[in-house]
Amino acid sequence: MSSIVKTSSKAYSVLIVSTFAFTVCFMVWMMFGVIGIPIKKTLGLTATQFGLLTATPILTGSLVRVPLGIWTDRFGGRIVMFLLMISTVIPIWMMSYATAYWHFLVIGLFVGLAGGSFSVGTPYVARWFPKNRQGFAMGVYGAGNSGAAVNKFIAPALVVAFGWAMVPQVYAAVMLGAALLFWIFSASEPSHLVSTNISFRDQLKALKDPKVLRYCQYYSIVFGGYVGLSLWMVQYYVGEFGLEIRTAALLAACFSLPGGVLRAIGGWLSDKYGAHQVTWWVMWVSWICLFLLSYPQTDFTILTINGPETFHIGLNIYLFTGLMFILGIAWAFGKASVFKYIGDDYPDNIGTISGIVGLAGGLGGFILPIMFGVILDITGIRSSAFMLMYGVVWVSLIWMYLTEVRKSEVMGNKSIPSAI
Repeated sequence: MSSIVKTSSKAYSVLIVSTFAFTVCFMVWMMFGVIGIPIKKTLGLTATQFGLLTATPILTGSLVRVPLGIWTDRFGGRIVMFLLMISTVIPIWMMSYATAYWHFLVIGLFVGLAGGSFSVGTPYVARWFPKNRQGFAMGVYGAGNSGAAVNKFIAPALVVAFGWAMVPQVYAAVMLGAALLFWIFSASEPSHLVSTNISFRDQLKALKDPKVLRYCQYYSIVFGGYVGLSLWMVQYYVGEFGLEIRTAALLAACFSLPGGVLRAIGGWLSDKYGAHQVTWWVMWVSWICLFLLSYPQTDFTILTINGPETFHIGLNIYLFTGLMFILGIAWAFGKASVFKYIGDDYPDNIGTISGIVGLAGGLGGFILPIMFGVILDITGIRSSAFMLMYGVVWVSLIWMYLTEVRKSEVMGNKSIPSAI
């Protein structure tokens, strides 16, 4: 009994400190979502250039996820996470000395390494828990996505008080401290490592599995969309509603905060009801919210028997923020449910598969802000970002229906037998 209690206590210690470390990494990863606004003004950037600026760290954080997931399986999450965090401290600090657009892009690539922490911590914490608790464990760890909201609380205050250059300096110090705390309170377990007889090529054979591609598609929405909109929302509020940066960041956090914190609840729901059912309803809620968010501010005139009548259709700031809040909750649940799929289907290869799926989600987070900027420059319609996301969710709903829903239990009812 004592050994069970001791093991459980160590598992929760690993989970807590890993979640804290991931929160800090995600906060750093989302840094341009706030400091990019004064940088855009200073450098006179277009919407497309701003989208590329915010997305650059996301690219690196995405590309390193597969090798980091493999290294976590082979060498252990503790050492990989610690070295990853330490490697970002100097680039974060150097960001405060950048003056040209290309400086930000190049340094941003190195800062983006922090985003790879997700594919390290996910298999690391999952293996400390039994299978029926892994959804919860990965959900709690994934709640570190709330670092996007933490960034929106801290960075605007620093920008207003000291200028944008103070943000990377403070974040570098925070990253260093978090890395040291992680090393002190985390632990290693040799039995969690993948056998050294398994080669990288053997681990990557899972890429041939069509289920992996499907999970990549789901995650490119619930995580890629979350990252893309988290980076885009502060400047959206500033441009659409004319808010100053601190108020805009506070309202944008209404999407980012539940999108991170409630991921643990999504893990619990996935353990209880299954990954498929949670993901299916997440897609439908996303479809409804994005449909409403897509509609641009519109004035139209109708000729009536009493003469022309002009009407206005558009979301006010309260309805807009409410819909974003609901969307954040849905995607929090979805992020957890997708990784419950992985924990169920690939218990011995979580690191590699989570790295692959995380790569897809991260690339979504990289591509979407750039596309948001390009579409905005072309159309001049700010809600075009939501129009794009609405179309992507449509594709995913159709794909999910064709490959899963017709064969699975939904809403507690058994699927119709094939003989009928």
